[in-house]
Amino acid sequence: MDLKLRPGTPDDAETCGRICYEAFSTLASAHNFPPDFPGPEVTAGLLSMLLGHPGFYSVVAEVNGNVVGSNFLDERSTIPGVGPVTVDPAAQNHGVGRVLMQDVMRRAEDRGAPGIRLLQAGYHTRSLSLYAKLGFQVRDLLACMQGNPPEGEISGYRVRRATTADIEACTAVCRRVHGHDRAGEVRDALVQGTALVVEHDGRISGYATDLAFFAHAVGDSNEDLKALIMAADAFGGPGILVPTTNAELFRWCLERGLRVVQPMTLMTLGLYTPPRGAYLPSILY
Repeated sequence: MDLKLRPGTPDDAETCGRICYEAFSTLASAHNFPPDFPGPEVTAGLLSMLLGHPGFYSVVAEVNGNVVGSNFLDERSTIPGVGPVTVDPAAQNHGVGRVLMQDVMRRAEDRGAPGIRLLQAGYHTRSLSLYAKLGFQVRDLLACMQGNPPEGEISGYRVRRATTADIEACTAVCRRVHGHDRAGEVRDALVQGTALVVEHDGRISGYATDLAFFAHAVGDSNEDLKALIMAADAFGGPGILVPTTNAELFRWCLERGLRVVQPMTLMTLGLYTPPRGAYLPSILY
C-alpha cells in the first residue's frame, strides 16, 4: 500500500467521522455489543470538534490518495490521551492502525510527555495485542455503565456547579489522586457548563468534568464519586466508566440499577502512579 500520513484538518471531519462510525459499529456488531455512537453524523460532529481544537493533535492516513483512518492525541493536560483511533474496515489488518499509533507516540515523545494513556474495548483482542506489543501495559479493567442516575444524596457531601474559582482546588484533588493534573480538561468543561464539584468538610473533595463517556471524575473517596453520580441528570454517550477493581463502587452502581454495557481496558505507557483515591476515567483515560 502507498500509505501516507498528514495532519488532520476540519475538512476531514465528514470522511473521518464516517470511517470512525463504521469502524466502531462494525467491531461492536461482530461481538454482539451495541455501537458506541448512534450514527455517522454524531462521529462527524465529534471529530469536527477535535480537529478544530488547539489542544488536540490529529493525524490522517491515506492510501493511494484516499482517507482510510485517523488518530488523535489529547494534549490538554500533562499526560496525553490517545484516540479515537479508527481505520476503515476495508483497510484493516494491513498495519494502518499500528502506523497511526506510532505517529501519536512519537508526537508525545517529541513533546516530552512523561507518559501516554488510552482505553480500548475489552472485547477487541486485536487492539489489545497491538497496544501491548507497542509497549502499553494494562492498568485497570473498566465497566461502561448506563442507566438512570440513582436518586438521593450522600450525607455530608454537597454537589454544585463548578466555577473558574474552583480550578486550583480541582487541580489539587487530581494531583492527590493521580499524581498529575488535568486542568485543561477542567477548563473546557467549565466553558461547556458541565463541570461539577463536591464539597466535604468545608473543602472541595472531588469533581467531574461531566458524568459521561468523554468525561472524567476524581475524588478523595468513593463517597465523593457517589455524590457526583447521584447529581447527574443522565450519563452522556454510552455511559460512565467505572473501575471494576474498585469493588465497592462498582457494586454500589450495580445495586442501584446501572447495567454494564461493555468492558474496557485502561492501558498506559511511561509514567503511571496508582490512584490514591477514587476515579472515573474518560474514554481517553
